[in-house]
Order: sequence, then C-alpha cells, then structure tokens
Amino acid sequence: MTQVARFTRKRSQARRYAMQALYQWQMTRHDLSVIDAQFLADQDMSGANVAYFQELLHRVPAQVDAIDAALVPFLDRPLEQIDPVERAILWIAGYELLSRAEIPYRVIINEAVEIAKEFGAEQGHRFINSVLDKVAHKLRSEEAKTRS
Repeated sequence: MTQVARFTRKRSQARRYAMQALYQWQMTRHDLSVIDAQFLADQDMSGANVAYFQELLHRVPAQVDAIDAALVPFLDRPLEQIDPVERAILWIAGYELLSRAEIPYRVIINEAVEIAKEFGAEQGHRFINSVLDKVAHKLRSEEAKTRS
C-alpha cells in the first residue's frame, strides 16, 4: 500500500471515530476531553490518524454554529429533527468544507456518504449526499465549476 493510500485510510478511520465521538457528545454532553481520552483508551486507534480525530472532535463543536449556518439552508427539516448520527456526519463534512480547503469537496462528500452507509439510517446516505452537494456548490463554487 502506498503512503498516500495509508494516509487516506487513516484519515477515513479518524472520521469514523470522530462521528462516533460526536454522536456520544450529542447524547451525553460530556466534556470533549473526557470523550477524547475515552476513545484513546478504549479504541484501537492504530488504524486512525489520531491528530485528525482530535481536530474533528474538538473543532467541530467549537465551530458548530458556523457549520449549522452553512447546512440549514439545504435541509428539508429543522436540524434538531435530523438523526444524531447523520447530524454528526454533516457536521464533520461541513467543518471540512469550511476549514479544509486542501481536501477536494468530492472526497469530503464521498467520505460522508460512506460513513452514512455504514452507520446511518437505511437511506441516510442519500440525504447526506444531497445536502452536502448543495453546500459544497455554495461554499466551493469555484472548485465546483472547475470540476463540472
């Protein structure tokens, strides 16, 4: 496996763990540092980019208002009515679209869809794809134009 593929796989795993940790945060409202320490102690993080997991876990809640503002115009229902798993997935992807310009928007959407297929409701991945495609075209209109 190439170094790039290994890096990509580790970042994908970091997103999966971050989604689970953000789900836990939504359900418990425990301090993020407690959730962080618990994941590091209880999960085999050897397959994940731990620094990226921690970035997502701590920065998504810190920027949740800006992320929500980017997502809400494209939702078909109030944010509070979205399943917490799908909300965590949308938050991670929304954060990446807003704050990680070096990650192509199509990669962000694909990763979110794959996580939704694994953890979300039966057709949740379609909802995730639809919302994020619209958000990406608004936030990254220049990138979207060059890729169309």
